[in-house]
Amino acid sequence: MFGEDHFLALVLINILGFAGILVWHIQGRSRPTGRLIVQILFFATMSLVLGLGGISPYRLDQTELQGAGLLIAKSARILWWTHLAWTIIGFVHIYIGLNRRPREAHLLQDLIVAVVYLGVALSIIGFVFGAPIGPLVATSGVVAVIIGLALQNTLADVFSGIALTLGRAYVIGDWIRLSDGTEGRVAETNWRSTNLLTSAHNVVVVPNSVLAKQGVTNLSRPDETHWTALTVHIAATHAPFVVEEVMLGVLQGCERIIKVPPPAIALKAIDAIAIEVELQFCVASPASRMPAKNEVIDLVYRGCKTNGLSLAMPPESLLWGPAVRAVSPQLSSGRTHPARFSHGRRAEAQD
Repeated sequence: MFGEDHFLALVLINILGFAGILVWHIQGRSRPTGRLIVQILFFATMSLVLGLGGISPYRLDQTELQGAGLLIAKSARILWWTHLAWTIIGFVHIYIGLNRRPREAHLLQDLIVAVVYLGVALSIIGFVFGAPIGPLVATSGVVAVIIGLALQNTLADVFSGIALTLGRAYVIGDWIRLSDGTEGRVAETNWRSTNLLTSAHNVVVVPNSVLAKQGVTNLSRPDETHWTALTVHIAATHAPFVVEEVMLGVLQGCERIIKVPPPAIALKAIDAIAIEVELQFCVASPASRMPAKNEVIDLVYRGCKTNGLSLAMPPESLLWGPAVRAVSPQLSSGRTHPARFSHGRRAEAQD
């Protein structure tokens, strides 16, 4: 049997290790701060006892390799390595909490936890049980290659999720738009996909690999304000500056748009029939675009009616209208020119 002080130190480490696990479970998931404090305090105490007793966590002393002392020595070191893993993970949680990282850091936390547990498991196998780690790592590499080939799509989603998290292109709560036109607020991110809550209150599940390949426009950065535009065609019966003043007054009277930055009017084009006007205004968030546009459209109608402006006829109505009207008198009199009748039938067929 090894020295009495050495034996007592190992017994004390075992007691502290099991007591730490018990207290950690008693704290429960509802008290994460208490759990972190328990992890750090018990690991610090075990390390102190380890140092005062002159015990190395990396190898077993020759005096410990006999009798019941072998079991106590190994269990003490296993508990120390386990508490080391929990303490490292606890510090990671503290760092994320102090930096007020949102829930999208969940993927990164899981990755760090997996690396810590893998490192501690290999350390226990190599230092405590004295097993050769090299062949084990080589065998694990072969198994990893086989699993990787079988799960290519899943692994693509996983690594794409990690890349998106590290790149911080968006966070939970941001409103994003994809290159295919899909847009919504980021509701959740996990290992395989990102969930978007659309304006129609539907959840769109986008695989991370698909999301990483598409262009992503973050509409919530640098802030939630969002510029939008509405095109209106006004009949060319008034001067353009009059149309501009009327439309600007319409925007200034709208309550659902933001006045800073101020709205603007762009005269895009003009011909003998219509003046093309683009109303540019800013809304508080992408989700408020539709109610703001509805109010603007209503105010445009009221403004045109009040100021004597007329909305221009659509180009297709100008194209087909005269041909149909030219045919109608002939049909009512019973005398129809063959060429005009066939032209009219073609127009009606296309309608």
